Amino acid sequence: MARKIVVTSGKGGVGKTTLCANLGIALARMSKRVMLLDLDIGLNNLDVALHIESKVVYDFVDVVEGKCRPMQALIQDETEPTLYTMPTCHLAKRQVTVDATKKVISRISDMFDYILIDCPAGIDGGFRRASACADEAIVVTTPHLPCVRDAQKTITQLDDKIATYVVINRMRGDLVLSGEMLSAFEIFSLLGKIPLGILPENDDVNCNLSLYTKRPAFAMLAKNLDTGSADMFDCEQTYRGFWGKIRRKLKRNV
Repeated sequence: MARKIVVTSGKGGVGKTTLCANLGIALARMSKRVMLLDLDIGLNNLDVALHIESKVVYDFVDVVEGKCRPMQALIQDETEPTLYTMPTCHLAKRQVTVDATKKVISRISDMFDYILIDCPAGIDGGFRRASACADEAIVVTTPHLPCVRDAQKTITQLDDKIATYVVINRMRGDLVLSGEMLSAFEIFSLLGKIPLGILPENDDVNCNLSLYTKRPAFAMLAKNLDTGSADMFDCEQTYRGFWGKIRRKLKRNV
């Protein structure tokens, strides 16, 4: 039986979909059977993040409406054979109930170790549908106070029975050490849920998924989720000491 985990956030633009894709790849590299399910109906981008948009024939809504079997809507990753993705449609008006979603997931749950559900941002109907189908939740935030506050609101909307983890994305060690950004400890303390991982900010805005997944931060994240360990990527190490101060000054001037 798969661990069903919803990946959510208080607001859009915090890297939720990118994290979902990379975490799935990292788990698959640990020989775990993983399915990524896109439930962001109408604003779905998981297929784009994984570069499989041209391979989509059937999607999640087609399965719900009985137009195909679940296996027909799954797309197997070319490089990670234990990773599958079920995309969704671009039509926001297509109505999907919680019960229908649960039925689809239950039909394929035995095939996987993990089902990661990419959830719409916010706390509206799409969020409630996705979170109702999960046993665990990963709340993604950035180290900016508005995002942390929105993450707090999201956490309050999750069922108390759901194990909830927090991932901090786009952490900059140079700004933390200079006092210009909240530290990971402060954020984890404010949110009061299980710390799962820290992801550093990526300076290359054109970076593709293959470069993301080579980073040790995602490997730590997957290991923490799978084994219960608590290894955190140290974003500040590069900027400590004499040479670190120089790096901080150089980074500020770039």
